[in-house]
Order: sequence, then C-alpha cells, then structure tokens
Amino acid sequence: MKLNLKRPLAFFDLEATGINVASDRIVEISILKAMPNGDEEVKTLKINPTIPIPLETSLIHGIYDEDIKDAPKFKEVAQDIVEFLADADLAGYNSNKFDIPMLMEEFLRVGVNFEIDDRKFVDVQNIFHQMEQRTLKAAYKFYCGKDIINAHSAEADIKATYEVLLAQIQKYEGKNFEDKKGNVSQPVVNDVEGLHNFTNLNKPVDFAGRMVFNDDDVACFNFGKHKGKPVFDVFEQEPSYYAWMMNGDFPLYTKNRLEKYWKAFKEQKNEVKQQAQKPKEVVKAANPKPQQQTHTKKEEDTSPADGDMLQMLANKFKKI
Repeated sequence: MKLNLKRPLAFFDLEATGINVASDRIVEISILKAMPNGDEEVKTLKINPTIPIPLETSLIHGIYDEDIKDAPKFKEVAQDIVEFLADADLAGYNSNKFDIPMLMEEFLRVGVNFEIDDRKFVDVQNIFHQMEQRTLKAAYKFYCGKDIINAHSAEADIKATYEVLLAQIQKYEGKNFEDKKGNVSQPVVNDVEGLHNFTNLNKPVDFAGRMVFNDDDVACFNFGKHKGKPVFDVFEQEPSYYAWMMNGDFPLYTKNRLEKYWKAFKEQKNEVKQQAQKPKEVVKAANPKPQQQTHTKKEEDTSPADGDMLQMLANKFKKI
C-alpha cells in the first residue's frame, strides 16, 4: 500500500555514543524520505562525534572509533541534513523520546536552525506499544513476518520501521481503541495528522518529557516538586525555578522551550500591567483636575468723574 501524504514524511534513525540526549553524540544518521507521489529517497551519513564511543555501545550498533575517525563532524553536515528534511514531517521508532531530541540537541549545539513547530511527528513505537506493546524486532516479525537483517544498523532499522507502519495501517484500519478515559476511536489511519495525534498522546512540550500539555493544552511541568503545575503558575510563584532549570543539566531543547515560555510569561505580565494602567489614565482624562480658582478684585468703575462725584468726595474727606 501507499502512504496518504500531503508532504514528505522523513523516517530517520540515529546511532549514538549513548542514550543521554544532553551529553552523547550522533555517530550515524539514516533518513528515508517518503514522497507524496510514492518515491523514496535515502540518505545515510557516518558522523565523527568528537568524543569516544564506549565499547559497550559499539558492541550494540557495530560502529567503532576507527570507523568514524575520518567522518565529518556534525557541524559540517548539519545544513545538508536541514535541506534534505526541508518541509518533511518526521517519523521514527521511539523518535519522540530519543531521535528527535538528540537531533535537536546537535542542531542547537552547532547553532544551526531547524524549525519543528509546524511539523507532524509519527512515532511508530507508540502505535506499536499502545496496540501490541513489543520491540522493533518483534514488531517487524509480528507485522511483516520477517526478521531484520543487520539489526541495529540505522538504515536497516528505518526501512523496517517504514514497513511496520504500512503494515500497522493495514492491520488496524477500522479497529477500535479505548483510551484511559474510556473514549473509543479508530486512530490508526492512513493520514499523518491522525497518526501524529495518536502517537503523541502525552503531548510533550520538549520531547524529553520535562514539560507536557495537559488536557486543556496548557504547558505544565512533568517532574519534581512542580509536577502537574502550569508553567506560568510556577513562574509566578517561584521565578527562580526558571534560572535553576536554565543553569541545570537539562537538554538544550528543553531549555529552548523553557525560554520561549519565559518570554511569553514576561510579555503577558507586561500586557496585564499596561491594561491595569489604562483605566486610570482614562478616568484622569475624563475628569481633569479642577483649575485653581483665583479671586480677583472687582474691577473698579473707570468711567470719567463728573461734578456731582467730585462734590461727594470733597464732602467725604473734608475736615470736621
């Protein structure tokens, strides 16, 4: 079958020096871009992480320091990756929790802008875990009836992920799903927006899950003493929490989203302050302060004096 796409959907997989998004580095990226017309484009790059690959990690994905010592550094290929992804939506296996945060961390680290706010994200693992709850290897076997050749090779994994999604759409077409609140729907559809909604049920703000949207689409903290509290409420009650997180060991993308909300919070505070000042100014203009009244002497009669007036004055001041 063919995916129903309005724009490209880029399946991608990363191999890295480890699983810590904030401190580990990418050693390989492979992208399969599915086009609306059915065409597919694949790009695979080995990357020099500039830090050693732990042996236990190399034993998993088969990439050793010697294999990537002459490979380009991420900053040298970052712009090529941005251009290849272009206006594509993003898909992968566990991509919302690992691949997308890791990729965003690398872009931010080298100062290359990669805008994702208007993209859709389809995490095939979320469909699988919510419908069957297995691993990629089991998913490939379950949905496609095949074993992955060269498992843990980035290219083999994303091709398997692509095939699994196609099989999932076929298998679950018209099948009911009941969420934790008892709502029943048929969420696995041949539509990227629908798949995006179903595979992002937790609605993360930052992918690392430090902040999530609640049922009212309000950003809330999802860890620590402020778990469940709206971000703006915490900023209001404890402004120093923002500084603590910005100086803490959190992923750069988490800090990027946090800074965005901090700026929005400050702008909102300024708007409220300005609105609070406006009524006073209006009242002041409508009821100007009364001008100070000045008392002046009654103007004297300046008409010319006649004879009778002179006689009256003479009589008034004459000696007794």
